[in-house]
Amino acid sequence: MHVARLVLMLADHHYSSLIDPQDPQRVRGLPGSPLVANTKFDAQGRRVPNQALDEHLLGVANHSTELCHALPRFEQHLPRLACHEGLEKRSDDPRFRWQDHAADTAAGMREAAAQGGAFIVNMASTGCGKTLANARVMYALADPQLGMRCSFALGLRTLTLQTGRAYRQTLKLDDDQLAIRVGGAASRELFEHYAALAEASGSASAQSLLDDGSEDGRQDDDAGGVLFEGDASHPLLARAFRNPAMRKLLAAPVLACTVDHLVPATESQRGGAQIGPMLRLMSADLVIDELDDFDIDDLPAVARLVHWAGMLGARVLVSSATLPPALVRGMFEAYRDGRSLYARNRGQRPGQQALVACAWIDEFDQRRLDCADSASFVREHDAFVARRYDALVQAPPRRRMELLPFAPSPAPGQQGRPDLNTVAAQRILEAITTLHHRHAETDPVTGRRVSIGLVRMANIEPLVEVALALYRLGAPPGLRLHLCAYHARYPLLMRSAIERVLDRVLDRRDPQALFTQAEVRERLDAHDEADQMFVVLGSPVTEVGRDHSYSWAVVEPSSMRSLIQLVGRVWRHQPERVCAEPNVIVLDHNLRFWRRPDGPAFCRPGFETKVDWPLPRKPLGELLRDSERDVIDARSRIRMRKKLQPRLSLVDLEHARLQATMLGGGAGDPPIRDLCAHHWWTLPRTDGLMAAVLQQQQPFRRHAGAEVDACLMPDEEGERLHLCTVLPEHERRQGESQPYIEVDRLLTQLPDSVVLGERIAPWAVPDYLAELTALAQHRGRPLQACGQRYGQVTLPEHDRGWRFHPALGFSKRM
Repeated sequence: MHVARLVLMLADHHYSSLIDPQDPQRVRGLPGSPLVANTKFDAQGRRVPNQALDEHLLGVANHSTELCHALPRFEQHLPRLACHEGLEKRSDDPRFRWQDHAADTAAGMREAAAQGGAFIVNMASTGCGKTLANARVMYALADPQLGMRCSFALGLRTLTLQTGRAYRQTLKLDDDQLAIRVGGAASRELFEHYAALAEASGSASAQSLLDDGSEDGRQDDDAGGVLFEGDASHPLLARAFRNPAMRKLLAAPVLACTVDHLVPATESQRGGAQIGPMLRLMSADLVIDELDDFDIDDLPAVARLVHWAGMLGARVLVSSATLPPALVRGMFEAYRDGRSLYARNRGQRPGQQALVACAWIDEFDQRRLDCADSASFVREHDAFVARRYDALVQAPPRRRMELLPFAPSPAPGQQGRPDLNTVAAQRILEAITTLHHRHAETDPVTGRRVSIGLVRMANIEPLVEVALALYRLGAPPGLRLHLCAYHARYPLLMRSAIERVLDRVLDRRDPQALFTQAEVRERLDAHDEADQMFVVLGSPVTEVGRDHSYSWAVVEPSSMRSLIQLVGRVWRHQPERVCAEPNVIVLDHNLRFWRRPDGPAFCRPGFETKVDWPLPRKPLGELLRDSERDVIDARSRIRMRKKLQPRLSLVDLEHARLQATMLGGGAGDPPIRDLCAHHWWTLPRTDGLMAAVLQQQQPFRRHAGAEVDACLMPDEEGERLHLCTVLPEHERRQGESQPYIEVDRLLTQLPDSVVLGERIAPWAVPDYLAELTALAQHRGRPLQACGQRYGQVTLPEHDRGWRFHPALGFSKRM
């Protein structure tokens, strides 16, 4: 029924687009019919009838019939990637030899996967090359005579752009072979603009873009494979490709995209937005990278996508080093049920479902099993995780955690309750000083001790307040602190500039390269302190999506998931280092714990809720077991205890919430008012798949609060900055080309004095006007037009307005 709806809507869209009465694709209706189906504009710009209703219905029926006949195996008429040396080449580095074994495992299950579909789990550790391994596995799984078609879906724009560019450069894929689709054209334009500048200057060739076996960049020049061009005259493709956006989604054999481009396959309730994503799923396999980084409220929608992939015939691979068992099981059950619908309609023996070919891979082991049901899958998954758990136990520890007491108690002789942000800044300053002395490196030029570390805060407002407090406190004598605030509330161009600096400085594959970076070298030479710390004070945007390697980290806790992801950035590029002393310090309370004594502490972000999923008001150390407090790795995330205690344990809380979100109880248990992801495939088809209730109740990317779209605009002279907000649609005058209104009354621009302190100063702070002017000149566009496009920022709605400083970004005005 869903495929029939797709065909009917595609035929309707196509036939409505035919405006020439002599077009041979049009049919004849009764002459003089008074009922009009649609209109068009004539030469004078007036609306006139285009197609009579009877003609339109007959035409849609004819085109639907032709499309239905053309739909089976239409994917064989699309371009494919085959004979690709880069994907077939064996690894020369023993660290990445496991990728060869993973590809061999996939090749061995090729025939079974063609019959019953495939569900593959990649749990290799950070830095082991999952990104390239995913491509090699899906390439090996494809029929070598036909070639590969695969979509690589990710949750973050930045990670999607990096993955797509890494595939393009490392695997030598051109624009016909690889399409990169992300939301936000301005983000993509900036990424491509600065990447082109880096290549022109020769700096791009010095930076590896993939955590895999190709760091040396020695891929052969002819590593790009054969592109089978396909047949664009195929009846279905000829109609679909009339839409440029659909052509971009379908044509390339390899697609790197944000998952937003594929989720509409199941979410579209009207308008035909599902057509392109459904055709992509019908014609290409699917990889979902960093699956567990999606917000828990988004997982039902992602599960619907996996179910749809099974229903439409795709093979699926899910990838992350920290995949929890309930999440993996839920996704497999979604896929298997979807595949049963495919078998019923398009299987070689309709009504009989073949076993789903399953595989589990990581750097330690590669296993496969053809699974008939969830029970057999869970048994093999648990066995694989047990082996991985033991291997992680035996591995030398690389990240050790130390808990730091944090309570806003007054200092001796101090009256009243101290400022919470100041106390947090004091404790953080103590922590970073301790970690610096443990893990600093020596500058070969000056002999000064240098480290570069990360302080991760849970929310942006406290982050800015702690930064201001750090500037007031200053650094201890003999120590120089260089501070960079990094979060999502910078104008797009400024955030891009900060990330470019961090990408360079935090590429630690060559440990000595840090001391040659201009942003570091200038500051080391300008200051006499023997100890110098470069600190990134960041929000959760630091956890995923950036290939950064820090010397140490200080963490305000919110969840075990975020903690594990974050510490994966500590010593990320130094796999040979073994941790003797803790290199991660975690506050034993977060700021929310003290700021909101009556509410949940580990939330926004985090898994705790006030009513259904509360935790006791205790220090973090009492919410973790001994094995979870010392060495930080994926063990607590990938294996779930048989008897969970979600009201006593932070780790158990996360597993219990994921289990409830993905699996619930049986169908209808919990009751239908407590919807879970599994209801999509366990409810009766007419209640689940055929109604839009689940999409409305469990939408993808639901925003928690109201937001304001704004931009930081220069004046006509390019000397002063103004904050402008985007006018809502209903407030715009007809034909208005400038949908912005100046709101300087809502903006406080903080003076430079707030970021000046003893032995502390900002670093990696871009000059916004200079960057914007250079970009405008390069692109040949007016300065203000560039400000509108590249100065965009999304702010939380706030009656008092906002404050801004280039070294701090935007925050709510207090």
